[in-house]
Amino acid sequence: MTLEAQMAGLGPEERPARIAELTGWRTIAFASPSFALTAMLLPVLMYLPDYYAHELGLGLATIAFVLFTVRSADIAFDPVLGLMMDRSRSRIGRYRSWFVTGVPLAMAAIYMLYNAPVGVTGVYLFLWLAIANVGQSISYLAHTSWAASSARTYDHRSSVFGWLMVFSVLGMFLIMALPPVLSLTLGWTRPHGVQAMGWLMIVSLPLTAILALAAVGEPPARPALAHPSARELFALLRHGLVVRLLGADIVWGIGPAVAATLLFTFFDSLKLIDRDIAGLALLAYFIGGMVGAPLWIRIAKGRGKHRALMWSGLTYAVVQSAILLVPPKQVALSLIVMAIAGLPSNAGPILIRSMMADVADEVRLSTGVDRMSLLLSLLSSIGKIGSAVMTGAALYILSLVDFDIKLGPDNSASSLHVLAFLYALLPASTGLFTAWIIRGYRLDARAHAEIRRQLDELDAKAPQETGILGATRATNS
Repeated sequence: MTLEAQMAGLGPEERPARIAELTGWRTIAFASPSFALTAMLLPVLMYLPDYYAHELGLGLATIAFVLFTVRSADIAFDPVLGLMMDRSRSRIGRYRSWFVTGVPLAMAAIYMLYNAPVGVTGVYLFLWLAIANVGQSISYLAHTSWAASSARTYDHRSSVFGWLMVFSVLGMFLIMALPPVLSLTLGWTRPHGVQAMGWLMIVSLPLTAILALAAVGEPPARPALAHPSARELFALLRHGLVVRLLGADIVWGIGPAVAATLLFTFFDSLKLIDRDIAGLALLAYFIGGMVGAPLWIRIAKGRGKHRALMWSGLTYAVVQSAILLVPPKQVALSLIVMAIAGLPSNAGPILIRSMMADVADEVRLSTGVDRMSLLLSLLSSIGKIGSAVMTGAALYILSLVDFDIKLGPDNSASSLHVLAFLYALLPASTGLFTAWIIRGYRLDARAHAEIRRQLDELDAKAPQETGILGATRATNS
């Protein structure tokens, strides 16, 4: 589809602005902050707990309590933040102003977390981890809301969110590769590798933020044609399309989270591959994700986002199960299968967020209230619940079958079978369940184009001329 065709859903007065802003190299520059915003907290789950316990002397129980407390608070914080963004106004753009606010908070917290002194306390970890989460949430939600408001057509949104995901995966790949690469090439110790991860985020975050701010403006806030109410908010949570996408996001997030938690244990115990080598499997998975992202965007443009999401879920179910067929000690074959398994991994985050932005347009048409940030924040917040609960449940189930991480392949056959189920088959089932949830989704490109046409007509009028909207919903749930 040509750029001119993608712009067809915009009002005539808006087309030149959009063509001049979010196209070509500007899209790449705009998406670049996802490199740091997504990757900055990944080591908090995969590196810092072990690092704080073994290198800095903080107790594991304290670390677990801090991580759980901050994560729980973060789940409640995101929707409140979304409401605040939807109601805010600023001369430089409401999303741009929030985006800038979060960057220095995140930078300061990253420095303190990745350069913590020996003998650090739980209070120290709690304080700076909480600030890091606040800064990251503010800038990340503002960035995705800014993307959704700037890319206003069905296919254009898929492209922009695809670029966001490409930089996200690239950031996760590089930050996870940095410690082993520095160790192998320069002989750096583990503490130096952890500090290098922090400095990568500290340097890249402001640089990419400047690129985004310089490359892309923000469209003017659309008029709120009705005042929000408690009744309207509760109705939003009962909206069929919203519930469907929230359910899909929760289920989709469980699979990769559980698999990532058990990856090193799985390869050590069942594939007889050393943990250091198994780290390469994680990098292969990230590479597959980067390669696969453009593929799912292309399918979404040709066949629709909901069909692309269904097919990616089915693909994930097949390839995630296939790792069980790889014989032990086959490193090269394991890396190939992991790279293939990564191909559909980013389809969910890309497509579901793009689809929720489309639903936000439908909600504004039917209610007169702009809920873009709130709806995207619900994805960020509620999606964390399933992954947090199921990763803890997976570890608990292993303890129930007396699986001992230190024993590795010497565990009982029954406990190894449970490990295989939790790592491969449980995540595979989430792909199937996601495809089932999203079946029958009706907000396709044609329906969204009609919604955009009606919104553009309403936006061209003065708010006092339009009043409170009573438009009929353009889609079914």
